[in-house]
Amino acid sequence: MSRLAEAHHSGRLEAELKKIRRYKLIIIDEVGSIPFDQDAANLFFQLIASRYEQGSVMVTSNLPFGRWGETFSDDVVAAAEVLTLTGDSYRTRQRRELLGKDNGAGRR
Repeated sequence: MSRLAEAHHSGRLEAELKKIRRYKLIIIDEVGSIPFDQDAANLFFQLIASRYEQGSVMVTSNLPFGRWGETFSDDVVAAAEVLTLTGDSYRTRQRRELLGKDNGAGRR
């Protein structure tokens, strides 16, 4: 966040976001350990938005998701891009199918 804040204050935010978009994966560790002020929350949102359909972002936090509004000082911003997925993941489904095939093959 300090890198983005520095770029923002010197008028180079878009250039910095462009540099960051080159990475295939960005890992943002320990979100919530230090609350963001409104400017930092805005920069974080711009970073995430700039990555949309460009690359992956992994975010870790020790806070339950329901408390992310405290970190961003805004419950609406914290929940703006949440997708809740239900059902089995492809990996779980494939594993279950593989185990089913293994069990059936042993009975023949």
